[in-house]
Amino acid sequence: MFCNNHLEDYIKDLYIRMGITIPAFLDFQVISERIGIKVFFWSDSSQALFANNQPFIFLNQSSSMQQQWQEFCHELAHVLLHSGDQFYMYPLFREYQEYKANNFMYHACVPSFMLDELEPTELTVENVQRLFNVEYDFAFKRLEQYRSKKLLMLNWNRQNDNSIL
Repeated sequence: MFCNNHLEDYIKDLYIRMGITIPAFLDFQVISERIGIKVFFWSDSSQALFANNQPFIFLNQSSSMQQQWQEFCHELAHVLLHSGDQFYMYPLFREYQEYKANNFMYHACVPSFMLDELEPTELTVENVQRLFNVEYDFAFKRLEQYRSKKLLMLNWNRQNDNSIL
């Protein structure tokens, strides 16, 4: 038996409430519209901000579609989970927020509940890259995360099953 962590449950609930249940439905324009986030393209690096309580995400217009999707999910974490202006934050707290946003990005771009639906033979870097519209290195890292957690849970379950006997 596998269990999800809080982030995996949060993303699954968020996506299911929006009707996003398969990789083909993962689209930042749909997500931003359903959440009420205005997205703009510009020549600077991607970022999120609030103005008059309205969230905005600015994506770099020169980035590939895969990079824009990945950057959108990173910035989405800031919109949904964080508060405050990073310019005025202590460096360690800013670093903590960036770490959390990166972790969110991997799970939002390639949700565990969608990976769970794939056959083991479909869990290849190339297939994940194609299905979830992410870069090769991104797909590789996300699959490593996913497999590591599954292996950890498998070992944990084995240890607990043996202790019951």
